[in-house]
Amino acid sequence: MPTVYIPIIFVGIALVVIMFFVAKKLFAPKKVASLANYVKQGKQTAAIRLAKQILAKEPRNAEAHYLLGLAYRDDGKAELGLMELKTVGSIGRFGGLCPEIAFRKTIADLYNKFEQPEEALKEYLLLIKMDPTNADYYFSSGKLFEERSKTDRAVEFYRKAIEANPRHSDSHYRLGYLLYRSKHPTEAKEELDKAVQHNRDNFKAYYYLGRLLKESHDFVAALIAFEKSQRDPEFKVKALVERGSCYMSLNSLDKATTELERAIRLIENESSSDALYARYFLSLCYEKLRQIEDAIEQWEQIYSKKPSFRDVAEKLSQYQDLRTDDRMKDFLTASPDDFYEICKGIVESLGYSTRDVTDVPNGCQIIALEQESKWRNARRMPRLIRLLRIAEVLDLSLVRSLHEEMKNLNVMRGMIISSSQYTKSANDFAETRPIELIDREHLQKLLAKVTTMESSGKK
Repeated sequence: MPTVYIPIIFVGIALVVIMFFVAKKLFAPKKVASLANYVKQGKQTAAIRLAKQILAKEPRNAEAHYLLGLAYRDDGKAELGLMELKTVGSIGRFGGLCPEIAFRKTIADLYNKFEQPEEALKEYLLLIKMDPTNADYYFSSGKLFEERSKTDRAVEFYRKAIEANPRHSDSHYRLGYLLYRSKHPTEAKEELDKAVQHNRDNFKAYYYLGRLLKESHDFVAALIAFEKSQRDPEFKVKALVERGSCYMSLNSLDKATTELERAIRLIENESSSDALYARYFLSLCYEKLRQIEDAIEQWEQIYSKKPSFRDVAEKLSQYQDLRTDDRMKDFLTASPDDFYEICKGIVESLGYSTRDVTDVPNGCQIIALEQESKWRNARRMPRLIRLLRIAEVLDLSLVRSLHEEMKNLNVMRGMIISSSQYTKSANDFAETRPIELIDREHLQKLLAKVTTMESSGKK
């Protein structure tokens, strides 16, 4: 080959190489731009295919890795998306179609999704340095500190979020919740009020407002707050249980029952605290409404999941006679009119006649007269008798109240007949006064005696 052609060949080769790189520079950005459009349009399959083609030729193309990460995330392959974003972080080149702030927000969210709070927190702290006026970054950092039980740091970041944006409802809510939990009700209510003021749809905040209102005995306002909080699926069952509790405090047992039954129908985990409290409060409503068998059913449900829950085992023990003793069952569950008739029968079995019957909480009160004496002119002495169908052990206050009523009515002798037992202090008080206490065991004998008397009368 003549030497004259050698320089021409080298020049030709050089031109080819230059044209290759120029073409690459011209067409590569167009491919990445197309990739970005695919991601934006939701064409994830096409985006993933194109991104892999680009990266096969340019393994360290940060924009392609970033866009591939977004495509994987949007295609339901978040773990692959996180791997691509980690690669972007290791390359460390940002700009163009890979803006650093957007990248760090996205990777922080994915770290959260895969429970890597330390890595997520690093990203949010970097975002705060890059944009210290963005309340969302302070809020996200505060939540991560809160989840790690670093409450003081969480409070600090929630307050910074509020400084950056006083209308940041979620920060007011989380701060209010932490203040509520740490027993600062006044400050908590102030923050929760601001949370709902700035976002009427912050239903979680309404729930804790309801708790604060309930604890201050403002039950009507609490009911309204809990009604609003039901719109958050996480708090719906909790809110219904709380509404039931409020209605119980207002002595609206029918409304309480309705709310608690609704809560139970929505419960998915029977062992959860919400389920146990819903059934327990419902059982108390049934008990007060004299629907004892329904109450027992709820106690048994609770006992099967958590035998040590509150006084459930004691309640079941107190009402065990209902299973074997129909007379006691009638005494505990009878309608008011039938209950009065049963009580009159008990009084007569004791040798008294009924002069007057009045209603008292959980029972009735009878002024009874001794039966006629063989001495014509003997005075028939009255006796004040209270008959109570109640499960709780009767304490001194109930015995003392009977004694005060005896003084008011000028009755010298009194008696309490109960389906329960008495405390030691109640027994001690009665022993030094003209008061006789009849407990459940003795009541069962009286009921049997009444049945025998009725049978004899029929014969």
